[in-house]
Amino acid sequence: MEIAFSPMRPDADTLVFAVPKGGFDALPLAAAPVLAAGAGAARFTGEAGSSFESFVEEGGKVLRVVLVGTGSGNDADYERAGSALTARLSTSGATHAAVEFFGGANGEKAAALALGALLRGWRIDSYRTRQPEKAKPTLAKITLVSADAGAAWEKQAAVAAGVAFTRELVSEPANILYPESFVERCQHLTELGVRITVLDKTAMTELGMGSLLGVAQGSAREPRLLAMEWDGTNGAAGKPLVFVGKGVTFDTGGISLKPGAGMEDMKWDMGGAGAVAGAIKALAGRKAKVRVVGICGLVENMPDGNAQRPGDIVTSMSGQTIEVLNTDAEGRLVLCDVITWAQKTYAPEVIVDLATLTGAMIVSLGNEYAGIFSNDDGLADDLIAAGKASGEQLWRFPLSDAYNKLIDSPIADMKNIGPRYAGSITAAQFIKRFVDDGVKWAHLDIAGMVWADKPGATWDKGATGYGVRLLDRLVADKFEG
Repeated sequence: MEIAFSPMRPDADTLVFAVPKGGFDALPLAAAPVLAAGAGAARFTGEAGSSFESFVEEGGKVLRVVLVGTGSGNDADYERAGSALTARLSTSGATHAAVEFFGGANGEKAAALALGALLRGWRIDSYRTRQPEKAKPTLAKITLVSADAGAAWEKQAAVAAGVAFTRELVSEPANILYPESFVERCQHLTELGVRITVLDKTAMTELGMGSLLGVAQGSAREPRLLAMEWDGTNGAAGKPLVFVGKGVTFDTGGISLKPGAGMEDMKWDMGGAGAVAGAIKALAGRKAKVRVVGICGLVENMPDGNAQRPGDIVTSMSGQTIEVLNTDAEGRLVLCDVITWAQKTYAPEVIVDLATLTGAMIVSLGNEYAGIFSNDDGLADDLIAAGKASGEQLWRFPLSDAYNKLIDSPIADMKNIGPRYAGSITAAQFIKRFVDDGVKWAHLDIAGMVWADKPGATWDKGATGYGVRLLDRLVADKFEG
């Protein structure tokens, strides 16, 4: 879908008026009284994300007219208005919508509405060979009648591209997206100035990544470590900010096999890696003045005859040994080696990891918040603030020695699971054991956020792209020079 800006209303088959909460007094249409009466009868008052639709005759043509509510007028409300617009018109038969702002809007507000419209319009149709005519998208263009959004839209468009990339990665089935093909999907980032480094199985074996390789050993698909570096400081920055993503491209659970019902959802167990890749694309796309490295540990967890067994002991790259009691607690086994490699390679002061790590997080928070664990209050506060500002919210959980003791092993340095309770916390405590002293670290358990069974504020059913806007906002607010 194309987004355009114009100082004048273009010739379009649909007119859209963005209306603030409280309604409107008049519209620049001859049929304004009829529209006002209809909107009143439908109880449309401009609440954010609400809409009203009608048809009028104007200039000898019958036009579709849509009113969308912008609420109190903050950016989130304008995004919801744009989302409501696309949701209403995407398959309606409308092809070009012209959006006018009741009372006017500056470029940033117009860009926020355009962002919501673009995000809500994303869909994946690449595997459909037939669709009912009424289900096919028709809306090809939205023109916003506003002052040129300029830099505001350039930034939002880059973020939207990052979110779309993450959604694409998360949506692809595991026979299409696996460690090697994930790496190939990210190669286009070099065109934006991103430097890509890839480690194959041989390289990881030489580095002693026994924990990550143990997860991968049951699969015919070889693992990969992917590092994507964006430096928008022209070499002026010292140590980079590091994002780490769990990239289990399919998770059967391994020998500790998951139940069959719902296992198809495990194609999105690489949602953390997807978010990291999308965030790097967004930052590079808007030329963020920051040095940041996104690192993805990419594996497939399968129950082959060579698969890791419950009770096996592996040695991580850090030298610490792990008793693997449950092969379905595999994400932490991947992350620990990736974090060790990141610290040895880049010596970062700050690491943020994202992972669809535990089902216990969904039990705790459902699909409204992701969980955050951190060894630094300031970093945690910055991430929570970025979550509120971006609409990708976080809720903090505790870390303490009492929980840490629950993963001590009688025959190795640690075991990869604790008791039944506090599963998300003991998973975070496991990762924390691999974070070097002095490194500020936050772990985001995003298990309930990367996939949606129902439409949300700016997404349809399916992949949400969660994490991209959160990380972009963190960088913009706290790390960008």
